[in-house]
Amino acid sequence: MSKKTMGIHHITAIVGHPQENVDFYAGVLGLRLVKRTVNFDDPGTYHLYFGNEGGKPGTIITFFPWADAYQGKIGDGQVGVTTYAVPKGALDFWEARLDKFKIAFTKTERFGEKYLEFDDPHGLHLEIVEREDGENNSWTIGEVTPEVAIKGFGGAILFSAQPDKTAELLEKVMGLEFVKKEGDFIRYRSTADIGNIVDLKAVPTGRGRMGVGTVHHIAWRAFDDNDQLDWQKYVATNGYNVTPVQDRNYFNAIYFREHGEILFEIATDPPGFAHDESQETMGQQLMLPEQYEQYREQLEHRLVPIHVNELD
Repeated sequence: MSKKTMGIHHITAIVGHPQENVDFYAGVLGLRLVKRTVNFDDPGTYHLYFGNEGGKPGTIITFFPWADAYQGKIGDGQVGVTTYAVPKGALDFWEARLDKFKIAFTKTERFGEKYLEFDDPHGLHLEIVEREDGENNSWTIGEVTPEVAIKGFGGAILFSAQPDKTAELLEKVMGLEFVKKEGDFIRYRSTADIGNIVDLKAVPTGRGRMGVGTVHHIAWRAFDDNDQLDWQKYVATNGYNVTPVQDRNYFNAIYFREHGEILFEIATDPPGFAHDESQETMGQQLMLPEQYEQYREQLEHRLVPIHVNELD
């Protein structure tokens, strides 16, 4: 038996104040706030989801915002950099937009592609690259129109405590295709047209520490529940401790920590984000899973009010 993931489903990170998080990812980067809900394991904290207009897998970044949490350290055992893809010809727009909002950035090149590298307000490392692959994002907010909008993930750079072990996992278990090695990076590709490029740092960078400004986990796509159960057996057969299936309302999830200490999730594409509210109204109201609905009044009182602001 062998399997191949389609690519990245979502990436989840820890950040600071929720309004600063919304202002940056919706107001500056122009992503849609597709879901505002709570951390199912800590319901006094938001779980915010941003993506393209439809909230499709491969476009979704999610956040646990803790306003007073300690700062983390990006390092081995984490996604070191989250990569966003924009349409060809859009990089000049994004360079000007980052300048407009006084966001410092650097220009780099990797595997023949040009990147803009920058940090979000809480220290998360991001980069933007032009790609032909993937459909344009039809969401518009302010000056961010479909011609330049972020399509979704270009991919991610993984920082591993044991790069050789992580490389083996990516190719032999997750089914990614080896593309090329260049300098300190090894590139892998999945079958999807978005969220499909993963670069592995081939040398350790020093141990990371979880906290604000770090990625908590990276999730890979499963077609459906049956495919996920196959993945659960397959990953376990390959020597990893896999969790039982967790119901996350918008997808089901299983988790395992790979040998390079990065927390991996495998998440189902369905049911998606429009099953408990319409696609037109996604992200406007606080949505709670059934077990927390009885506590709505207390939770709404405890959670900091947030608003999507057009910053242009």
